[in-house]
Amino acid sequence: MNKMALSILLCVVALFVHAEDGYDAWLRYQPIADEQLRTEYAQYIQSIVVFQEHPTLDAASAELQDALNEMLQTEILIYNDVQKPSVILATVDKVPFTYSESTEHLGDEGFHIFEKKYNSHSCIVVTGNTEIAVLYGSFHLLRLIQTQQSITKLAITEVPTIDVRVLNHWDNLDGSVERGYAGQSIWRWFELPQVVSPRYRDYARYNSSVGINGTVLTNVNANADVLTTEYLDKVRVIADELRPYGIKVYLTARFNAPIEIGGLGTADPLDASVQEWWNKKVAEIYTNIPDFGGFLVKANSEGQPGPNDYGRSHAEGANMLARALQIYNGIVMWRAFVYSNKEPEDRAKQAYNEFKPLDGEFEKNVLIQTKNGPIDFQPREPFHPLFGAMEHTPLMMEFQITQEYLGQGFHVCYLAPLYKECLSADTYARGEGSTLAEVIDGSLYDTQLTGIAGVSNVGNDRNWTRHPLAQANWYAFGRLAWNHELTSKQIAEEWICMTFSHNKKVVNTMLDIMLQSRETEVMYTSPLGLHHQMAWHHHYGPGPWVDNKPRADWTSIYYHNADSTGIGFDRTKTGSNAVAQYYPEVQERFASLENCPEDYLLWFHHVPWEYTMNSGRTVWNELCYMYHTGVQRVEQMQTQWDSLEGYIDEQRFSHVQSLLKIQHNTACLWRDASVLYFQTFSHKPLPKWFPNPTQTLKEYKQIEYKYLPGSQF
Repeated sequence: MNKMALSILLCVVALFVHAEDGYDAWLRYQPIADEQLRTEYAQYIQSIVVFQEHPTLDAASAELQDALNEMLQTEILIYNDVQKPSVILATVDKVPFTYSESTEHLGDEGFHIFEKKYNSHSCIVVTGNTEIAVLYGSFHLLRLIQTQQSITKLAITEVPTIDVRVLNHWDNLDGSVERGYAGQSIWRWFELPQVVSPRYRDYARYNSSVGINGTVLTNVNANADVLTTEYLDKVRVIADELRPYGIKVYLTARFNAPIEIGGLGTADPLDASVQEWWNKKVAEIYTNIPDFGGFLVKANSEGQPGPNDYGRSHAEGANMLARALQIYNGIVMWRAFVYSNKEPEDRAKQAYNEFKPLDGEFEKNVLIQTKNGPIDFQPREPFHPLFGAMEHTPLMMEFQITQEYLGQGFHVCYLAPLYKECLSADTYARGEGSTLAEVIDGSLYDTQLTGIAGVSNVGNDRNWTRHPLAQANWYAFGRLAWNHELTSKQIAEEWICMTFSHNKKVVNTMLDIMLQSRETEVMYTSPLGLHHQMAWHHHYGPGPWVDNKPRADWTSIYYHNADSTGIGFDRTKTGSNAVAQYYPEVQERFASLENCPEDYLLWFHHVPWEYTMNSGRTVWNELCYMYHTGVQRVEQMQTQWDSLEGYIDEQRFSHVQSLLKIQHNTACLWRDASVLYFQTFSHKPLPKWFPNPTQTLKEYKQIEYKYLPGSQF
């Protein structure tokens, strides 16, 4: 067999063995197609030198070696000493030359990548104060090559803007995942500690590559069993797998665990026996997992036990756990997602009312984890009024990566624009320019402990996130957690090049699809500030008619307030006055019908059907227009994706194409069902250009989705 035939055969075998199933995510190290560029890289990088032994540096050098061997189609060797290295990996105290620059500003995770003459030979140095910093720098170097950027004359310094950057897994011990749309949990609790899945190490690689440094293994609706000795042995094994990649393990702490697994008669945080129980439990955890990160707690929310059950405040509950963790440098992430069982007033106001009076009462190792908006991860919400209001308490942002209200595992919905919209919002807490990003990165109030969390969209589906394009949301969360100044476009372009292709048609087409996708989802589900209009329980598809549930604020009619005069929730002085929770400049803008951004119009105002919008259309016609335009944009996305046939591997191309059909069907359902329902209040005719719905409102109301992923209903 001649060399050409052998080469073709090897390529065919490689394609067969390494099917494009999405498992490799953005660490998909494909040969660089541009032969000249590949040769240039290969000439510049020929060896990796590691001057010290450490599991994290082993991980960094192995990642570089495997990636470069694939991308450059050459053999890159690793040495512990060589006269002419191409890449040097070492902490600043171990580099083989005098390092005169101050590195205090790098902290424990910041890295420095630069070109250096060593033994009369140009090389790339990747360094930092710790081995983890070197690992982050190694992934950054790989990203430069994956996105085909220059690696000559490098002088890069990066430091994360936020300290604690974690994924929250809403995974249960039985393997199910609440609001998880990509299969079962990746944590195989029954097999642990004996069987260790190779997915744990790959999961760690993907997270570390974007700077995520922590993971909460269990659901916020917590099960106390995970704190038992049996399960801590299992957690220890996971922690051992993640540790070389700089990822700390956190657990959710069920507040009444002293009762459920400790045999006590109370979980009162001021009771000495309860405090002692938690002190001993925390000591046991750190004996097993010395770098344990701490606890995430959901308390007195949606039926979860908490300090209010004993007449104690959230501060008293959080501080009891915080004191147990302090000597180990552990933290408490205490969720602000609380609302009264008695529904005393507007749901959007309740977290602020609960936590604002407690500002300054929390221990220094407590972060208040606050959702980006005041309701619940809606397609669009104004920013949560707690941000900027807690001057003496660190607030931790909580975003949702899993698409609970945004098409779940079936719709294209790139979330970086949502994250950026929130992070760039101005609280006016210290005058104009007091953005949410400055609140959570600590710069606004000189906060010493900072954090950001994302509710994970990862499951045991082969491609991790079910929808191939949903991987971009995991990636985007990590990149923004590291550097919130990156743009949505920058992040998307990186991800496309690393995950799919450098071909300009592919990049430009996918960019257009992704960058418009979130706004498209808003248009056909919740235009003009409508919110909480989804179907009951599973939250997939339309349900503006949902009523008669255990709580008024679990219904849709509570939020849209549609009647013969108009539609929308009045949160001004004439209504719930939720606007009063914002600083005066924001309050004034939201409270004014004329000045309120139309994206939030029906969030803050009950607006007459005949009210004229900026477009010149009435509210009724504008709603119809928005719903229909959302559907048209999905159709445009389908056409754009179809144009990529032949440019993208068949398996992922067909998968996305099929999911776009589901998305289009659901978008049409949202449009037609919602407009027919709201027409029963407006009594207005459908615009002439609006397509005739294919079913009656009664028939739309009877549509049921059973056994959807992520829901037991």
